[in-house]
Amino acid sequence: MQIARVRGTVVSTCKEPSLRGVKFLLVQFMDEEGKPLPNYEVAADVVGAGVDEWVLVSCGSAARQVGESDKRPIDAMVVGIIDTVSVDNHILYSKKDQYR
Repeated sequence: MQIARVRGTVVSTCKEPSLRGVKFLLVQFMDEEGKPLPNYEVAADVVGAGVDEWVLVSCGSAARQVGESDKRPIDAMVVGIIDTVSVDNHILYSKKDQYR
């Protein structure tokens, strides 16, 4: 899994039929200091994450092991919304402090 920040949404009206009803997010991966990396990914969302939230993203074959995704062409899946991230007893991110 990787830590990412939700940057936006992706809407596709014409797609593979098995992807109907799947919510897609544009996520940007974060480094160990909480700084954004240049890498972006389109990820399916099963947890209801919103823009600017930090999330856990599962990639590759692990992304298809969530729910009924094993038959869908999904390479990245948002599998969790992060509450806090701390490194060396320093809080890197806290959801409750995000909008203060």
